[in-house]
Amino acid sequence: MVRPQAQTAKLSIRRPRDELPGEYACAMLLAMSELAKVTIGVIGGSGISDVDALTNPRLEKISSPFGEPSAELLRGELNGVEMAFLPRHGKGHVLSPGDVNYRANIDVMKRAGVTDLLSLSACGSLREDLSPGMFVVVDQFIDRTFAREKSFFGRGLVAHASMAHPVCGRLGDALEKGAEAAGIPTVRGGTYLAMEGPQFSTLAESTMYRNMGCDVIGMTNMPEAKLAREAEICYASMAMVTDYDCWHPDHDHVSVEDIIRVLTQNAEKAGSLLEKIAPMLEPPREVCAHGCDRALEYAIITAPEARDPEMIKKLDAIAGRVLAS
Repeated sequence: MVRPQAQTAKLSIRRPRDELPGEYACAMLLAMSELAKVTIGVIGGSGISDVDALTNPRLEKISSPFGEPSAELLRGELNGVEMAFLPRHGKGHVLSPGDVNYRANIDVMKRAGVTDLLSLSACGSLREDLSPGMFVVVDQFIDRTFAREKSFFGRGLVAHASMAHPVCGRLGDALEKGAEAAGIPTVRGGTYLAMEGPQFSTLAESTMYRNMGCDVIGMTNMPEAKLAREAEICYASMAMVTDYDCWHPDHDHVSVEDIIRVLTQNAEKAGSLLEKIAPMLEPPREVCAHGCDRALEYAIITAPEARDPEMIKKLDAIAGRVLAS
């Protein structure tokens, strides 16, 4: 079960690479990545702020050059597999979608050794057959956000990562099989419309998104998925339907109480999903057939002699594999 809050002893750990100069940190990251075991990262959306089933739970604070992440990482093991959990909106849901520091969140996941990142996100449905309580294994996104930092790269170190296929098919397979094993009604494949928020759609917008062929709507999977790709972390998203968006004729008859009830039920189902999926991702982990873990292989455009040393230092975790070569 995933519960709204958890009480765990705080543990602050300073990772060895935080004490190393940039060039040595890159080398250390490269060596560690080659020896790393599977670590599942989970980013929990609305209603999901803890993982109840973790054994040996502990809180770990990891600093990021991109600022403060949403919260400390909750570390532990789930069915024998390492897991790192982060509540996207912070403890007690204190961050609106536009206030989430997506770059810091992905950066600390990378620094924590996460190899497989799962997003669990509440969403609205844009299709009649995707009723509240159903889950959707997202495979495409349309990004309508406009006020967020969307890349780790920029002036002084430019990169263009491919987003044609924005999620990892291997993780999508695991989500689908895990949901089936947990008895959760799930649809494989769907387009997630990411809106800026924090307000919900107008009726005209909701109708337009339906006409565009979108399946679900939310406020948080972008730029999260883009940043995970730049960080060379396999990423997949499970969208959990809480209600129909305002296009639906019954929308105005749905109470907040109804939505909270579905949100709570979805959180419980998400906990069952994680317990089923963990053994499917246990070691040994092979090279990703979809290339997620090599997304930066040819993405960096800036010539080596023109790269900003400060940017190189800042990107030690995200791009250390390619910058150290």
